Amino acid sequence: MKKVETEQEDMRPEYDFSQMKGGVRGKYSERYREGTNLVLLDPDVAAAFPDAKAVNDALRQLLEEKQSPQQR
Repeated sequence: MKKVETEQEDMRPEYDFSQMKGGVRGKYSERYREGTNLVLLDPDVAAAFPDAKAVNDALRQLLEEKQSPQQR
């Protein structure tokens, strides 16, 4: 089968952004430049935590224990 070449426009005519309300250009650009710190948990670990707050609380507790002087 041959591929039929078609002219490709920048935008389709049905995309009319002039009617959009409240759009802000570059709203998240600063956050994007800062980067992200996304960590994917293994399914068994994720199942142990109901939400992101629980994960953060557990990690903070682990950090506190690591920084406190160890008793022998």
